Amino acid sequence: MPMKKDVHLTGKDLTQMVQLRPQDVGKYAIVPGPKDRLDVLMKKIENPVKNFSFMEYTMYTGTFQGIKITAINGGRFSTDTSITTEVMCNAEIANIIRVGTCGALDENIQVGDLVVVDTVLRGDGVTPYYVDKDFKTAADKKISDTLFAVGKDMGIKIHRGCAWTTDALLRETRDIVEAKRQEGAIAVDMVSSALLTICQTYNIKAGSILAVSDNVITGEMGFMNPLYYMAETKLIDIALETVKRLEGR
Repeated sequence: MPMKKDVHLTGKDLTQMVQLRPQDVGKYAIVPGPKDRLDVLMKKIENPVKNFSFMEYTMYTGTFQGIKITAINGGRFSTDTSITTEVMCNAEIANIIRVGTCGALDENIQVGDLVVVDTVLRGDGVTPYYVDKDFKTAADKKISDTLFAVGKDMGIKIHRGCAWTTDALLRETRDIVEAKRQEGAIAVDMVSSALLTICQTYNIKAGSILAVSDNVITGEMGFMNPLYYMAETKLIDIALETVKRLEGR
């Protein structure tokens, strides 16, 4: 027999499943990948209320200096990011800021630096189900401009430009990387494409700011480097200050 519905499970279905309503969330969402980064963020949020905990994802909503903010560990890869992004979009969160990590594709970008994503080369396996190959994935300019300005004002070494999102972490070959660099990519991650593309399809404003954990060009691995962990903390501070500025504070 044929399928009973056009789509087996939609983002709206998921949002209803976790009993999330637009009035339950903030105007802004800050979205780290791992749970431990979410825990750091929650220490800065006042009076957090758990919206839901489903599978490996937990969402809270509280306030920051009087501004209602939602936070969720939004996924580490394009597939799980697509799930949480659908939930946020269907809950009608107006502004979404991803705080994540990336590898540098420029020898002059160092471990511990930050990168604001303006545009994305889509190398993930999720977004072809949402948009055609000619679709241009981009962050909201106002969010990106504000993230970059806040980082600059804090005296942090910050870059901005094009990121390449890939699902094949262990297939970043010299030829593939060089081709992406020729297309303009200065960083590589595994999330920004899915988050930004899906938000664009829902007309939700979104941005992505990433801490550099390693340099693909030089081969430097910084996952145990204190500068990388310091950069993770800076991401959260920048995101919160960005929310304040977007609110005109």
